[in-house]
Amino acid sequence: MNVIESLKEMDILKLMNRASEITLKHHGDIITLERAVFLSWWCERGDCAFCYMSTQKPRIREPSKARRNVNAILAEAEICRRLGWNIEFLSGGYGSFSPEEIKEIAERIRDITGSPVWLNTGITTDLEIYGDEVAGITGALEVANPDLQRKLCPSKPLEDIAEMLEAARDLGFRRGITIILGLGETPDDLRYLFEFIGDLEIDRVTFYALNPHEGTVFENQPQPATLYYAGTVAATRIEFPDLEIITGTWMDNLGSIGPLVLSGANGITKFPLFKMFGTSYGKRVEEEVRWAGRRLAGTFTDVERLRRGRSYPEIDPFIERYVNGCLKNLKLL
Repeated sequence: MNVIESLKEMDILKLMNRASEITLKHHGDIITLERAVFLSWWCERGDCAFCYMSTQKPRIREPSKARRNVNAILAEAEICRRLGWNIEFLSGGYGSFSPEEIKEIAERIRDITGSPVWLNTGITTDLEIYGDEVAGITGALEVANPDLQRKLCPSKPLEDIAEMLEAARDLGFRRGITIILGLGETPDDLRYLFEFIGDLEIDRVTFYALNPHEGTVFENQPQPATLYYAGTVAATRIEFPDLEIITGTWMDNLGSIGPLVLSGANGITKFPLFKMFGTSYGKRVEEEVRWAGRRLAGTFTDVERLRRGRSYPEIDPFIERYVNGCLKNLKLL
């Protein structure tokens, strides 16, 4: 099957059916809930054309104040553990935390969750500092077409991302990339993505749909069509049966979850957990997965799991704040 031609011809159902068969054979029927844990809202580069942080950089006079309290980050990790969510990766703009600080945070999160974390903290040459607290390194590729990538992400050269991921491979880390759909790419550009995945032996791809942020050149651009998104994911799954695929969708587009799961997603991400827990939105996520014939590993509705967990004196006030925030919005039970 020529998946790029099938996508161009809009033969989406054929792609989805084949991708679903491959996913069940190679990965089973479990779907994970993933959450990117942000370290800071500051990015010293801050010039990616689509990024919310690019709109905030001129407004932040003291970057240190844009850093999150580390205890709040750790409390978020404990909430994820309670609810059976995976931490997709630690994410933060360039220059927000030093590698030594990121390493310490990763070690503490590993101690809380029992699992090493992925990093998505920018292009770096300091990978040797990390050990078994880190599972993998993510390159924010965003768009695989080299010309478009240079235009939209001028301070994140594709070549530097590839070099970092090659170094990560040499050090024994898993490798991941993020891709945003809706930035002006075409189905033909999948050839660049497939080459990048194959050449760098990528283990995980996170796909996102464009979220048009006010103040960016994309603010009036619609999100990509669900079937285009699903077809792109399905084409990628067919080409790379063993690849881990995470798909991100937004609270206003939860209906895309079912098609994305059937197209080969192993996990879903990009949800505002504390706004959606125990609400009709959270229940909708669970129902989308159920009606796709899959089983969800985490929960959006189990209040007992939310309340029951470990105690950490230094972070308990932050845990309580998150729990109360979830319960405040509780509308289902």
